[in-house]
Amino acid sequence: MKLDVDIKKLLSAIDVPADWVGLREVYEAHTPRMIRDGVPVVNASASTHGIMVEVLVNGQFGYFGTPDMTSQGISRAAKKAFKQAEIASRHSVHSFDESARPSHQGSYSSPFEKDRDSLSAGRLNEVLLEAYNHLKVNDKIVSASSLCQVIESNFKFVSSNGSEINQDFLMFEFDLSATAADGSNQQTRTFGGMRGTCRQMGMEYFDKYEIFANANRIGEQAIELLDAEDCPTGEMDLVIAPDQMMLQIHESIGHALEVDRILGDERNYAGWSFVKLEDFGKLQYGSKLMNITFDPTLESEFASYAYDDGGLKATKEHLIKDGLLVRGLGGQESQIRSGLDGVANFRASSWNRAPIDRMANINLEPGNQSFDELIAEVQHGVYVESNKSWSIDDYRNKFQFGCEYGRLIENGKLTKVLKNPNYRGVSTPFWNSLKGVGNSDTFGIYGTPNCGKGEPNQVIRVGHASPACLFDKIQVFGGV
Repeated sequence: MKLDVDIKKLLSAIDVPADWVGLREVYEAHTPRMIRDGVPVVNASASTHGIMVEVLVNGQFGYFGTPDMTSQGISRAAKKAFKQAEIASRHSVHSFDESARPSHQGSYSSPFEKDRDSLSAGRLNEVLLEAYNHLKVNDKIVSASSLCQVIESNFKFVSSNGSEINQDFLMFEFDLSATAADGSNQQTRTFGGMRGTCRQMGMEYFDKYEIFANANRIGEQAIELLDAEDCPTGEMDLVIAPDQMMLQIHESIGHALEVDRILGDERNYAGWSFVKLEDFGKLQYGSKLMNITFDPTLESEFASYAYDDGGLKATKEHLIKDGLLVRGLGGQESQIRSGLDGVANFRASSWNRAPIDRMANINLEPGNQSFDELIAEVQHGVYVESNKSWSIDDYRNKFQFGCEYGRLIENGKLTKVLKNPNYRGVSTPFWNSLKGVGNSDTFGIYGTPNCGKGEPNQVIRVGHASPACLFDKIQVFGGV
């Protein structure tokens, strides 16, 4: 049960001589449910609730998180944060002032038509069990699962310079998976590629008839892949579905543009970036068809919000416009350090973590071609859906991705089903080969619940939306 906390009263009770003080209260409740092979294996509920105390002392920020939300608990945390900032100031890399935490007031709530209570736990379990039954299209499906996790989160932020922000989130993760086997030949199909179906909306998503239809399709495609030919190997055109574009954007754009990574903060753990500070405004990252936005305002996308965890107001901004790199994924601190324009992406995974530069919703804007028009441009190539494996170097440059499902494209038509399609490339040459961008009818909204970064590690939610895209002369190959 969520405790009722007067966070403004707690702020006024802090008595350390800091230049600035902020309190970030986060409550989060998770309700995961999963059916595997006809048996409920997860049916749980858990919550976490606490406050991060942040102080600015001698140009440095100090942090201390606590679940003790009494006046005494917050006072103790503030003293520890103050001491931490004092020590950090002796080893300063950059000195900050109050401008790193601009004052904002406002609120946000996830868009939804039906709240979580509109679908009982029992009925949700029934829907997941029925979905499992639709995945089991025949006995060659040797394993299948359906899962849903409902997440409720409340964020409150107040500061000594007048910030007062309240944000309420209702989110879910959903997945369907079917594995078919014929001897040593084994193929798996999922709903969007390894929990790619993550949204910020209400229980209206759970239209059982649409879910059951998708479950049937996934089961049938897993069977279909058993008899499919291996993906051909060679340099050819590649059409990528939105659920795989999600990973392509995440790995070769999102992480590469995090300004703290470019500054070197993450090189010991999550890696560096091939992008340099001097590349902004100069680097032709991709073809002129490439328009990438940071958009935490897109309704129903997984990482939509109105303010980041430093209290900065979030707005839609172009990161790459007509292929040109124009803006980095840097919150207010990174903007001050680097001198670059950034965005409101200073985010923490919970109350017990300090914010760092993170992705939120990073999207490829739609073009003007229908799916059929993209396919019609290809004389010889491959169409791929749904990620199943990925590898990219520490500079987010050279990559290799594998997908669950493919189709051969011959003379402008989709023909044979292909199993084990893979492709590889280097980030900027790859994006400069972009020669077709689908219209809004091909646009898909996806996300991931498990983007990891930071020491100590933070696993955070990210959204990605994209149309289908056509790339020219990509190295494609088959094999597991």
